[in-house]
Amino acid sequence: MRVAFVGQGVYFGQCALEAPTEGIEPTFIDYRAGTPHEGMLARLEQWDPDVVVVFRPEIIPRGAFGSLRAVRIGYLTEPLPRVGGRDHRDLRERMWWLEQVDGSNFDRIVSFDPLIAETAGNVLPVWRSLAIPVADSLFMEVRERARPPRMLFIGRSTEHREAWLAPVKRAHEIVHIGHGLFGEQLRGFLADTDVQLNLHNNPYPSFENRVCIALAAGHLVISEPLSPTHGLTAGRDYLEARTPEELLALVERLTKEPDAFAEVQAAGRRQAERIRASRVYPELLREAVGDVGRRGAQREQVSR
Repeated sequence: MRVAFVGQGVYFGQCALEAPTEGIEPTFIDYRAGTPHEGMLARLEQWDPDVVVVFRPEIIPRGAFGSLRAVRIGYLTEPLPRVGGRDHRDLRERMWWLEQVDGSNFDRIVSFDPLIAETAGNVLPVWRSLAIPVADSLFMEVRERARPPRMLFIGRSTEHREAWLAPVKRAHEIVHIGHGLFGEQLRGFLADTDVQLNLHNNPYPSFENRVCIALAAGHLVISEPLSPTHGLTAGRDYLEARTPEELLALVERLTKEPDAFAEVQAAGRRQAERIRASRVYPELLREAVGDVGRRGAQREQVSR
């Protein structure tokens, strides 16, 4: 089975299958919204995949996939409004982008968040929901921490994030990478740090894939409350901070006790195996191909 992953490489290269496994041969095609799509389609036609997985289906122009023979899967990776959830301008903007999707481009939709499935279903029916996988090359063993532990935060600055980070930055050394970290450079930073912070873009709940990447890299994760949790338990697999004061207190404890929470770090690394790309994608892709094939056969029988 040949599969093509399509998306902006700087964000999603680390979420794809990188090497052949279990009879699946992958490739990654770098493409971002608003750029000419002819080159991307030419590469798809040359690769002639059995399955195409698009991270952020809203980037594909209307009708662009009409001639593809492949099973086409759109992977929703962005937070959206939730039924009965908090309203925010950022969520409304993301919903507007989703509403631009041409549903005929895709056979199945996967969502990173089951809690947005009902909202997304008003535009595209969600077939499966699961955390975004992590590329195998980012998996590392838990390492002995530096003294004091080396801390990392990856994510663009927002008012919400800086309100949490400012007290930590004033008192402790922390590497803050806004964007553009991927490939070997990303792996290098992950290998050189011990503790990774996770903060939401804005004051609404979500589950960022940097949590999975940090756990895979063997880091101790300190995060705002996650929603959904995707099977992770606060206090067992990661540390939860509900306020900026709690975040600072945890960082200060780690500075004084560099080996604290070692069991949480080890448990988080074990949990990361559930979202290893080479473990998740073979089952997901085969299930999608089988499901599309069965539905197609059923429609053909009905038409007869």
